[in-house]
Amino acid sequence: MTQTENYIQSRFGNPKNRRRIITGFFIALIIAGFYLALTDAFPEQDGHYGFWSIMPPLVAIVLAFWTREVVSALFIGVCLGGVIAGEANIVQSFLIPSIGTESFALILLVYLWALGGLIGIWTRTGGAEEFATWASNLMVRGPKTAKFFTWIMGLIFHQGGTISTVLTGATVRPVADKHKVSHEELAYMVDSTASPAATLIPFNVWPFYVSGLIVGTLPMFSTPMDGVFFFIDAVKYNFYAIFAILITLLFAWEKLPWIPGKKMRAAIKRAREGGPLDHANATPMAADELTQKKVPEDYKPGLIDFFGPIGALLGVAIIPFIVTYFFMGQKEDPTLLIAEAFVLAVLVGLGIAMAKGMKLQEAIEGFIDGCKGVTIGAIILALAVSLKEVADAVGTAGYVVSILGDLVLPAFLPGVLMVLCMIIAFSTGTSWGTYAVVFPVAVPLAWAVVPDPFFLTLCFSAVIGGAVFGDQCSPISDTTILSSLATGCDLMDHVTTQFPLAITAGLLAVISYALMVVLFV
Repeated sequence: MTQTENYIQSRFGNPKNRRRIITGFFIALIIAGFYLALTDAFPEQDGHYGFWSIMPPLVAIVLAFWTREVVSALFIGVCLGGVIAGEANIVQSFLIPSIGTESFALILLVYLWALGGLIGIWTRTGGAEEFATWASNLMVRGPKTAKFFTWIMGLIFHQGGTISTVLTGATVRPVADKHKVSHEELAYMVDSTASPAATLIPFNVWPFYVSGLIVGTLPMFSTPMDGVFFFIDAVKYNFYAIFAILITLLFAWEKLPWIPGKKMRAAIKRAREGGPLDHANATPMAADELTQKKVPEDYKPGLIDFFGPIGALLGVAIIPFIVTYFFMGQKEDPTLLIAEAFVLAVLVGLGIAMAKGMKLQEAIEGFIDGCKGVTIGAIILALAVSLKEVADAVGTAGYVVSILGDLVLPAFLPGVLMVLCMIIAFSTGTSWGTYAVVFPVAVPLAWAVVPDPFFLTLCFSAVIGGAVFGDQCSPISDTTILSSLATGCDLMDHVTTQFPLAITAGLLAVISYALMVVLFV
């Protein structure tokens, strides 16, 4: 099945889950309808509807907790917001205006067509696997270097989410198995260098997605590129991702003073002493479908199939930014060509494949298959930006600011936002869905508590890191499942062995935010 079919089956195939979704939908609308019947209208004051202003994102969050499915939760939140705002035609009032924005067009171009298409091309050319085999032969000599190689691959395939886990896991598993790295270790390495790396190396789709959620929340975010530059500037304060990547590196080289988690320590000991790579009662997830290539019989994969597209991508995205930002002094308006870089990478990949003899039809089929694989992300995005528009229409941010602005101590707000996102993302299994329901409220709230760009940056980074933590650790997250699948690890073994290491990074991040606020705000 395709990724979309798998998603639908896993989320809606369960009768209990379907009942929860339907029940939640009707409860939300019945409450709104009952109120309307009594009052004839939702009272608007000071640009918001009082308690009802928080109902759309609140219902979306609660339903995401309850159903563990973010698509229906977001849609129900949009519907409820339409009722409250008196805009029953949510298609014309919210969906079409949101989907027709420049920020959504950018995310479709970069994420759905360019990134997905590039991965699909690599399934036909074998470029990514060819590079991994070549690199592993150069550097892997034992368990430590095999794990370090996995860490490097996670940074190279730094696009985040399903893309990173599939590419990294599928390419490093044969090498790691050969050198007796337990599947619990490998799954943790793959998962912890997926989304954390994507938020630290921002030359990918993540800044565009987040920008689409925060544009318009404050005057400083008037255009999508304002949000993109803010994301990049906040990278150095994304403490969870920084600690996660550093702890994973120390774990790879076995330099951690103490490895949190009895199960992980047992897994390492078992594998190093020549035992099985999974424990006796494990049920490893099959990963054959992730390691099978679709390279035509008459096509010979080569390093150029990888270095050509990735070189074009990183070169066009990074070099102009570095030159204009660091050497030309354009701090406020550096040249950032991420969308152009992705499009060029796809064209280079197609051009190389055809120059080496691949038929145009086969290359395009790979491109289309890759686009199909990321369809769910595009659907979530459409509903996410629509819910943001709904929140603006009902004055959610204004109401939250009015009731919480004087109650939250500044030193605690970044940590509170991070923990909140940890819980939501863990319960829903998605960082992007968490961003959709938190950012439209968190950004104006942070500015109201302390109207300072540095404090806003800390709160922004806390939301980014907290959602990544929850997504990474959740047993229902696609990255968690695919990390287990790609490495051949038992799903719950991966969840239970990864959590102590991830929570260590999370606690260090919360403490860091509190110290930064106390010392510098």
